[in-house]
Amino acid sequence: MSKVKVSAGNKSGWKQDIHRNWPIYAMFLPCAIFLIVLCYIPMFGIVMAFEDFEVRKGFFGSTWVGWKNFIDLFSGGEFLSALRNTVCIALLKNTLGFVAPIVFAFLLSMLRSKKYKRTVQTFSYLPNFVAAVVVCSLMVEFFAKDGPITMLLTKLGAENQNWLANNKIPVFWILYVLMGIWQGIGWGSIMYVAAISTVNGDLHEAAAIDGASRLQRMVKITLPCIMPTIIMMFVTNIGLSFAAGYDSILLLYMPSTYNVADTVYTYTYRLAFGSGGANYGLSAASGLFQSVVGTALLLTSNYLSKKVSDGASLF
Repeated sequence: MSKVKVSAGNKSGWKQDIHRNWPIYAMFLPCAIFLIVLCYIPMFGIVMAFEDFEVRKGFFGSTWVGWKNFIDLFSGGEFLSALRNTVCIALLKNTLGFVAPIVFAFLLSMLRSKKYKRTVQTFSYLPNFVAAVVVCSLMVEFFAKDGPITMLLTKLGAENQNWLANNKIPVFWILYVLMGIWQGIGWGSIMYVAAISTVNGDLHEAAAIDGASRLQRMVKITLPCIMPTIIMMFVTNIGLSFAAGYDSILLLYMPSTYNVADTVYTYTYRLAFGSGGANYGLSAASGLFQSVVGTALLLTSNYLSKKVSDGASLF
């Protein structure tokens, strides 16, 4: 009897909640439909990774090949190069690219003039809103054989060349990461600037009275206070490591630099839509592989950060 009452009470509470908060549910409904239609339903396409998929036959008519696509994927020399490039670019992005916005946020917090600080912040945000096509076009022009940056490097003693066509390690990796830093340093610093602004000013005043310099206060007070934010962003970046270089690298690389510029994402794209003929099963296997690895990296980095930083983690 009591179970019936509890169940009825829960049902009544659920109805009352919808009646009371229906505007919120109404606003959430388009988001839920978007996620279900464009994210969850397409997940059924995972079966393509285990089929010799043909569009005219569909999911249920294509030949089931089991693990053959994965064997072909992992035994291909191009995949190993793409995997190496992905890992190396991810390491550069999670070191140089990750630290740059933090350093920039610290430098902004040291500015005394609010007007100058806001001006610098505004200009640093602008590159983030420039389309990837435009940014890559600028890179191609600046680093061409007769580009302004190339000419400057030549004056300094470097070889005159098209730097984006250089297939030596790690030229392309560094250029790509530097481009990402330039485009995202301002936008990426927003979270850290906000976190720094919440640090208790009394701590800085007490440290200043004790004779601590501004740099010492930043390292000993500000950095520990914003560490949860840093860890959260780092865990997120680790999880997205295998998504490195999809749109920008497609616009920057060329056949002569595939061996140093191709990432798992671009390799998957070329398998599916390349001139050599579409291989949807193999590209689906590649996509599933990077999704599994990305999820594993996210969970592992979150677990390690929780252990190392006394419970500070993304989830």
